[in-house]
Amino acid sequence: MSKIKTISEYGFSFQVKFIVCLITDKLFLEQIIDILDERYTANDAFRWLIKEIREYYNQYKDVISMNVFKIKIQEIDSDLLRVNVKDVLREIFKNMEAQDLNYIRDKSLDFHKTQVLKDAIVRSAEIIERDGNTDEIKSLIDTAMKAGVERDLGHNYFEDFEKRYEESARITTPTPWDIINELMQGGLGAGELGVIVSPAGIGKTWVLCAMGAYAISQKLNVVHYTLELNEAYVGLRYDSIFSGFEGQNLKYHKEEVMEKLFKLDGKLTIKYYPTKSCTVNTLSAHLKKAMTFGEKIDMVIVDYADIMRDIHKTREVRHALGNIYEDLRGMAGEFQIPVWTASQANRSALDEDVIEASRIAESYAKIMVADFVMSLSRKIEDKIGNTGRFHVIKNRFGPDGLTYPARINTNIGKIELFEATSIQGKDIQYKIKNRDNQAKQILSLRYDDLMKGEEIDN
Repeated sequence: MSKIKTISEYGFSFQVKFIVCLITDKLFLEQIIDILDERYTANDAFRWLIKEIREYYNQYKDVISMNVFKIKIQEIDSDLLRVNVKDVLREIFKNMEAQDLNYIRDKSLDFHKTQVLKDAIVRSAEIIERDGNTDEIKSLIDTAMKAGVERDLGHNYFEDFEKRYEESARITTPTPWDIINELMQGGLGAGELGVIVSPAGIGKTWVLCAMGAYAISQKLNVVHYTLELNEAYVGLRYDSIFSGFEGQNLKYHKEEVMEKLFKLDGKLTIKYYPTKSCTVNTLSAHLKKAMTFGEKIDMVIVDYADIMRDIHKTREVRHALGNIYEDLRGMAGEFQIPVWTASQANRSALDEDVIEASRIAESYAKIMVADFVMSLSRKIEDKIGNTGRFHVIKNRFGPDGLTYPARINTNIGKIELFEATSIQGKDIQYKIKNRDNQAKQILSLRYDDLMKGEEIDN
């Protein structure tokens, strides 16, 4: 009953006075013009008036007058609509000096929110009859619940001087690499999206796990969503990173691994969703549930966004991926948590020494949305020699276009980045330049070891 009463509060009388405010208070009109929508008014007459108010402001940047309305009325083709508009205008004229106009202004955003919610409910019923898509319904309702809540007019440059300096410092979560943290001014900030780009099988998951493990070592709580590997397998990767034991040897060192884990103060939650079954709404719902149970979450990892499902049902893959990344960035902002994910590079990137933005599969919109994007390139010879190159594609917080040679051991998730001019960096670059010979040498040694083993067996 209370909800029905609330909706009825914004009926004919309210909407008459609402239009009075729109045509007599320019400041009020300017504040509300972006959400002014004739669909949410009582009848065709109100819808015509709202449409004219909006169009007049967009053209002249001013409120419309009663005299202009009188002229515009003559252009209405429908006799019935013309009569109804005149009737409403008479009511508007009677209420030009109404005592409760300030109240109407204060309640206008609530009115908008209520009307949006009513519209969402009606559309949800239609969706239920059509195919019952719960993700689409949830998206409609979530959008409606958020409508009209923004009352902040913005940052007052002169009055908010001190506040500006207090808020300029980002709350960041560092990566395992000082060299990257320096570029990012501390790491990935609350509400920001970071992306790791590489071809399949190169080490995206290891990089994400390394970042998660480092955050945990810094007493932070991490939620790791895996959409490809199962929870136990991802857990084993974290075990290797924390303990230094290779995956195949972990079972022989369980007590030592457990001892390492007990020393950690951060918390890790690993949640698996099958490929293409998970949407950003799915993740948001899970985060809200965790927070309801009192969980504090400092960082979210999504491995990986390209294999999520688009709630908007966009047909073209590139548009669907763009939507997913936009929604993921929105989720980061909603919860004020840094979110790291990964993206697939196209097949041609396998032959690249450095993966640039043009090699990102399907959609450049991923880069546009993200705050920080870094690629990982490793050829077959690099994998043999435990080398690779990280390249900063986009950095909203500082310079980009930089490439860092790296030592990468994906058996234990040990990843080290170096300045190209450092001793370690020069050594890695030398190995990379001579990787063909190096690969041959390594393969030759492995062959010799194999032959020696056969001789012993014989």
